[in-house]
Amino acid sequence: MPPADTETVQGDGSEDAILLGVLDAVERDPAVTQRSVARELNIALGLANAYLRRCVRKGLIKVGQVPRRRYAYYLTPQGFAEKTRLTATYLSSSFSFFRKAREQCGGLFEAAAKRGHRRLVLFGAGDLAEIATLVSRDYAVEMAGVVPAVADAEAFRASIGSLGRVDGVVITALADPRAAFDVAVGVFGVNGVYAPALLRLPAPAAPGEGRAAS
Repeated sequence: MPPADTETVQGDGSEDAILLGVLDAVERDPAVTQRSVARELNIALGLANAYLRRCVRKGLIKVGQVPRRRYAYYLTPQGFAEKTRLTATYLSSSFSFFRKAREQCGGLFEAAAKRGHRRLVLFGAGDLAEIATLVSRDYAVEMAGVVPAVADAEAFRASIGSLGRVDGVVITALADPRAAFDVAVGVFGVNGVYAPALLRLPAPAAPGEGRAAS
């Protein structure tokens, strides 16, 4: 199933937008085909083929054979790094970033309040954290604070130690949301971590447009 923000890529024919869409499609489903990528991104089949071949040449994607004479595509470590970079740079400059962030954060806050997670910490400073702070005022949640994204659980624990009670974490790191997500889950458990779908993290969908681990 396409992520909630696929329409952002569909509406932007820039090279970065298409490349991000291709990498995202491969990460979610190694069994993607040129045709399914073209359909998902609303681009020509030949263009989808060209981008997949380019990604393989650049070492972003590797190809393996699976039964029934089909191929499977996998992101390489370099591919994951490039996807992370593109996510941060593309989303922050996207014309629909604010609208999507506002809608998805609202969905997450609503889901968190229903779970009894009313005092939340934002994990990662920047544009997304600022939007989340503004949106939170319209929901039955309280922001305990914003802490910088770190890749170490002990550092994360130390950063929230002075904030008092914290019921859950909202991932707002754009630079490396996957690392922040893993750290937060390690500290709060999968049920206490929320992430907007626009970050393209492998978490189940929550009520609303955002995603929450469940």
